[in-house]
Amino acid sequence: MVREMHDTDGIRVIEIYQMGIETRNATFETTAPCWSDWDFKHHKHSRFIYEKHGIVVGWVALSPVSLRKVYSGAAEVSIYIDLNFSKQGIGSKLMEKVIESSEDNGIWTLQSSVFPENVATLRLHEKFGFRVLGYRERVAMLDDLWRNTLLLERRSKLIGF
Repeated sequence: MVREMHDTDGIRVIEIYQMGIETRNATFETTAPCWSDWDFKHHKHSRFIYEKHGIVVGWVALSPVSLRKVYSGAAEVSIYIDLNFSKQGIGSKLMEKVIESSEDNGIWTLQSSVFPENVATLRLHEKFGFRVLGYRERVAMLDDLWRNTLLLERRSKLIGF
């Protein structure tokens, strides 16, 4: 079941984020932030969790791509699923909900930066109309290795046209 994220979900959200960090294929981060830092960096709207049998097993949230007013309708998508619950359609349900909510909240562009090796995440984004804008070669280091990312974008069909 998809529902809105609450502060009481914070511990589990950070645990699932840490799982993604440990794969070394989800983010350049190497340690998860505390809940208050995570909370501060993400929009207050368009935060959802997927709950299965009373347990949070995935989440999605948006963060601003810039603090400049002209970019207020652009947001970055973060989506993480507990590794024990992958390949169950949870990512699709969360992505569908966050896209709907983003448009309800005036977001016209969704962006993601994904490691090319993260095939499941790339497929999920493609399924929901994201397109590859570019290839960022050696954009940052992770564990002393230069890594590349693909920059993905989805433009709203409802806003900005």
